[in-house]
Amino acid sequence: MLIGVPKEIKVREYRVGLVPANVRELVAHGHQVLVQAGAGEGIGADDMQYQAAGATVVSSPQEIFERAELIIKIKEPQAAERKWLKPGQILFTYLHLAPDFEQTRDLLDSGATCIAYETVTADDGGLPLLAPMSEVAGRLAIQAGAYFLEKAHGGSGILLGGVTGVEQAKVTVIGAGVVGTNAVDVALGMGASVTVLDRNLSTLRQLRRQFGPHLNTVYSTMEAIEHHCIIADLVIGAVLVTGAAAPKLITRDIVKRMKSGSVIVDVAIDQGGCCESSYPTTHDAPTFVVDDVIHYCVANMPGSVPRTSAYALNDATLPYVLALADKGLQALREDRHLLNGLNVHQGKITNQAVATAHGLAYYDPSTALGTL
Repeated sequence: MLIGVPKEIKVREYRVGLVPANVRELVAHGHQVLVQAGAGEGIGADDMQYQAAGATVVSSPQEIFERAELIIKIKEPQAAERKWLKPGQILFTYLHLAPDFEQTRDLLDSGATCIAYETVTADDGGLPLLAPMSEVAGRLAIQAGAYFLEKAHGGSGILLGGVTGVEQAKVTVIGAGVVGTNAVDVALGMGASVTVLDRNLSTLRQLRRQFGPHLNTVYSTMEAIEHHCIIADLVIGAVLVTGAAAPKLITRDIVKRMKSGSVIVDVAIDQGGCCESSYPTTHDAPTFVVDDVIHYCVANMPGSVPRTSAYALNDATLPYVLALADKGLQALREDRHLLNGLNVHQGKITNQAVATAHGLAYYDPSTALGTL
């Protein structure tokens, strides 16, 4: 199969869909790989490294989209890229379609087969291709929050861990999944007073065992969210409903009542955000202020640490990329977890949450692929 790796064009996105080591694996399986010149610069991988791994380096992204049967990316295809997609192609990347009607419409019109990293599942119920970036985003969320709490960056001027004789900052984490767990880990490590809210008591018990009595675990209700956001210096929105738009748990009224100079890091922004006042930002302009509360809503947070992120993600995606390259669409028919990643196929929406979000018809993915 001919596999294409374009250079990412989203603002400040430095990751790359395939690292040289994974190109080498694909070439060893008998596949051809086209890589756009400069695609790996952000992770310190130059064109010569890709050529040494067996790739052909091309200058034009359009050539990759014209020739490749399987396109491997990191972020959702931007408008300029979507116009190059065509029937018969397979696109494998993060999509986050539920809050993005324009992208959904363009992918439907393209006729391509579009598989989303974030909805591929595993036997344990996890999301193996989302988890690595969730780990990174959870850790970055605390770093970003601590930075913007500094007075010089618009915050209230509080140090997360405090010092002797001075109270530490209060951190509220909404959602105890991978993002939330990693945020808790870093926040506790920095000495903050941390509360995590979730509706899964088993998960809360597990976190209590993992982090001990220094972590405050709270069952998530509207009242609990309101209380712990209002008293917080830093709020991390770590809510996830697989494939669907994030629920708006932090209302505008809550934001109005939060401390002046406090910070919200809405990690759920890829799925529309869990705060009513959130909207996507970029690394060039990462924050905005509503009611004296700083909102950090960068939609590709892991892109700021591309070496860590790209290699972590490539470790997770390689088995699926090899399966798709070796077997084509048959890989979907043979692996129900990879099939769960199918969001769009030949003009049909094959993910229920995406169809519901946009009020469009849903098609069972197995039926759409013609496996029944």
